[in-house]
Amino acid sequence: MLPSAEAGDIPNSHSIPSNAPEHCPGTESELAGKADACQGCPNQEICASSKPNGPDPALPYIHERMTSVKRKIVVLSGKGGVGKSTFAAQLAWAFAADEQLQTGLMDVDICGPSVPTILGIASEQVHSSSAGWSPVYVQDNLGIMSVGFMLPSSRDAVMWRGPKKNGLIAQFLKDVDWGDLDYLVIDTPPGTSDEHLSIVQYLKESGIDGAVLITTPQEVALQDVRREIDFCRKVGLRILGVVENMSGFVCPSCKSESQIFRPTTGGAEKLAKETGIELLGKVPLDPRIGRSADYGLSFLDEYPDSPASASYLQIIDRIKYILGDK
Repeated sequence: MLPSAEAGDIPNSHSIPSNAPEHCPGTESELAGKADACQGCPNQEICASSKPNGPDPALPYIHERMTSVKRKIVVLSGKGGVGKSTFAAQLAWAFAADEQLQTGLMDVDICGPSVPTILGIASEQVHSSSAGWSPVYVQDNLGIMSVGFMLPSSRDAVMWRGPKKNGLIAQFLKDVDWGDLDYLVIDTPPGTSDEHLSIVQYLKESGIDGAVLITTPQEVALQDVRREIDFCRKVGLRILGVVENMSGFVCPSCKSESQIFRPTTGGAEKLAKETGIELLGKVPLDPRIGRSADYGLSFLDEYPDSPASASYLQIIDRIKYILGDK
């Protein structure tokens, strides 16, 4: 009588390569590439190395590090050039305006790290200690981490494939000594690619409190925001709301407003109604915003009377209210 075999020991015929030797355990077996029958098989190396990966070993360390961070907010945009990084910086500055709040800003725009310049700390470097990497501090309660601090100069290009980008993001989350934070603002690159998937994956257990989507009024920007909304819904990322940036132009002298980027299809207001998400507010285009970013100054502090500053503060208050912090 032939010895009986457990069902799990019988290889699926569809998992056996056509050029496999006799008694091949199958590519889906735990013995793939390791059994005696695999010796000399042309597929041995492939079978032995193609086993599914287990959980990322960084996840427990990230979860432990993030337990001291109260709120995690991701700033997203479908298209580049809509003022996402500038908004993320103003958001961080506004949180840190309350001296009782500890705020962090993490720049995961690996190929275009503009946050150090916007905050006036582009010449700084990251230091390490026994507790991990230390953020660069703009002020006592506002710490920044960006790949921009690690480049020899601002002219050096970052040409990394996905795995290396993901590795750096994991390091920012598990190796940076953020300390006890009330808010961690995460500035991401445009689109829905490696960096965004990594953030969602790494912070899944710790939780992301929500995403703020940045757009400009014209349809070419709104199209990409619709894709961003679809991304958030597919990965289960809560959307706090959308911000319409560069919404009209405010003259610094006469304070009159005119439309530069005309909302031909209804702008962010119509988009918000169509998609059922909240319009957090509209920030008018003030040329002094760009000037403040170039010189690393807080626009909110430098020009508190600007209509743009009033819009920023209303949006930030609304975000706090949605999160239950106001």
